[in-house]
Amino acid sequence: MTPTDEALLSLLRLLKQQDYRFVTPTPATHARVIARPDRKRARSLEDILGWSLPFEPSVIDPQIMEYLDEAEALMKTDGMLHSLVRVSSLADCLYVHSAFPTDDQDAVFFGPDSYRFADLIRAEIADHTLGSGKRVVDVGSGAGVGAIVIGRLLPQASVAMTEINAAALRFARINAAAANVSVTAHHGNCIEGIEGTIDIALANPPYLIDAQQRLYRDGGAFHGGQISCTMAEAILPRLNRAGRFILYSGSAIICGTDALKDRLNALAEKHHCTLRYRELDPDVFGEELADLAYAEVDRIALIAAIFERG
Repeated sequence: MTPTDEALLSLLRLLKQQDYRFVTPTPATHARVIARPDRKRARSLEDILGWSLPFEPSVIDPQIMEYLDEAEALMKTDGMLHSLVRVSSLADCLYVHSAFPTDDQDAVFFGPDSYRFADLIRAEIADHTLGSGKRVVDVGSGAGVGAIVIGRLLPQASVAMTEINAAALRFARINAAAANVSVTAHHGNCIEGIEGTIDIALANPPYLIDAQQRLYRDGGAFHGGQISCTMAEAILPRLNRAGRFILYSGSAIICGTDALKDRLNALAEKHHCTLRYRELDPDVFGEELADLAYAEVDRIALIAAIFERG
């Protein structure tokens, strides 16, 4: 790790000792909360590292300030300091990710999908065991939630994560170290850098239409479903017998039809896999439907697609 990475790791460890917690909401909720008159500047650590509010040095623990400074994660504007990172809690782990707003092309996102993805993994792995040498891959790991959650559930497995966004892979490495989970990290698209077969693959790909084409948000064609299909096409042939691909994504429902479900079913048949497909939430990100790109979409549903190779 670089000195800046070590500083962020030290920050996470100190925050863990202090029992820091922050549940990160959707960007829309975040924007509404910080627009309130009493949210113009930070009054607590959660305001600084959760809500990304500007702050004065007197508000923050000097040791936390030192770690942020060593990590080059502070910016000064209009006489106030801003943290360039947020820290969120999920179960008993802490995750560093990008500060709000996440407008940069390589922003590293963490939010409600992260919590739901973790819950899906726990539910699907509850009765699953993997011995030493079995291979797990978190594809497009983002901040590392999938790799960390499954690494703690299946400590004997060999866990790898892939990510096209170098900034995300950096944070994922730091988050895994803070969680005491051993992982290997591969910078590349989908399963580039992963050789051989896979016992369990996980993915929480972007699934929205994003005019800015931000890596964490833009799901490509098919109203944001393209990346989910591309991942399935690459991963399914690489699954071992009884191997599993746990996909958490979103689907644009048009005139009552779930086109993503149809495409994933076809891929399952092509690669001799069974597919369990269900809606986890029938209606999310409703504000997106005001965009012209969603003019024909009735709703965006969160889905779980569980592939298993026969």
